[in-house]
Amino acid sequence: MRRRFASLMFASMWAWILVAVASAAAAEPVSLFDGRTLDGWNVIGCEAVVQDGAILLQAGNGLVQTAKKYRDFTFEYEWKALKEANWDSGVYFRYSEVPAGRPWPKRYQVNLRQGMEGNLDGFEAGKNSVPVKAGDWNRFELTVCGAKASLRVNGQPAWQVEGLEELDSPLALQAEVPGGGQFLFRNIRVYTQP
Repeated sequence: MRRRFASLMFASMWAWILVAVASAAAAEPVSLFDGRTLDGWNVIGCEAVVQDGAILLQAGNGLVQTAKKYRDFTFEYEWKALKEANWDSGVYFRYSEVPAGRPWPKRYQVNLRQGMEGNLDGFEAGKNSVPVKAGDWNRFELTVCGAKASLRVNGQPAWQVEGLEELDSPLALQAEVPGGGQFLFRNIRVYTQP
């Protein structure tokens, strides 16, 4: 009886260790940008190049989207607007398609338009009050799990919302260069949820 109990305890201990190791492995970040190439990205309707270790959205209206799709994740990225005023860009996630005749999906977008940086379009609770640094690098951390999403801006909580549609999609950087100017993105990585 003791031997059987000890065997069960030993097996349970190993099962917990394996679960912990698997969870830790799933929480490791995956770099989506190597700082040298656009490998793993699809450029659609715009021009993007690598400049000084960052993705430069150089011209056009379109998307630079990951080749891989994600559903539940934490997406970390740093961005910098190069236009002095009236800059505009964004990050799209959980979209099903880019409609014909349009450069961008209908939803969901974390806005990078001046004065609206960090706002989640379509959600009253998705308004950011954390200030961003004009003309400098800003760090966003977007966490999406199930129907919920939250954003941290430069290390501070910005918002939490519920009610997102659950589907796999690429993560995309919005190029809106003719109206919103050029943008840089760097230190782009994703943590996938187990």
